[in-house]
Amino acid sequence: MAEHPPARNPQVRVTDVRLLSDNWYRLHTTAFEIQGPDGSWSTQHRETYDRGNGATILLYDRERRTVLLTKQFRYPAYVNDHPDGVLLETAAGLLDDDEPEAAIRREAMEETGHRVGEVQHVFDAYMSPGSVTERLHFYAAPYDASTREHDGGGVAEEGEHIELVELTIDDALAAIDDGRIQDAKTIMLLQWSVLKGPFR
Repeated sequence: MAEHPPARNPQVRVTDVRLLSDNWYRLHTTAFEIQGPDGSWSTQHRETYDRGNGATILLYDRERRTVLLTKQFRYPAYVNDHPDGVLLETAAGLLDDDEPEAAIRREAMEETGHRVGEVQHVFDAYMSPGSVTERLHFYAAPYDASTREHDGGGVAEEGEHIELVELTIDDALAAIDDGRIQDAKTIMLLQWSVLKGPFR
């Protein structure tokens, strides 16, 4: 993210950007002027958390009507009332200077052990635009026994302890309803899969 963004919107004038933290990712506080519908200008202040952009992928088996998800502990969810902080999710990760498709192939291999073949770009979305700059690239691809190269589990050196969970699409949708799946990107991809994707 540019610390001083270009003037793409004539109704927004950034006046000050300060770095608050550069510990894990970058936290800025920004002052900007914004023009209202009546033409008047007001000053607003916002904090933005820049962790880079990411990608996620739904691995599916159309014939068996299954999806392959990951299960891991997420501390922010844990401190915000999740019972144990362990979430069911689609495989995902930061781009780390790679193109989105290359990044999601890497993440799928690290987390699930499956080699992604033909991949479909589904859509892109800003996941928490009120405070986080991240844009997430959504993908889907088939998997089966032939695409498995190892057991997955993530990168131990990065503190990842990932389990794999295979669910039928019906059980995955039920898991949204009963709260077993509470991760936004996963919900979005599962719903896409039955509206426009492999299980429609």
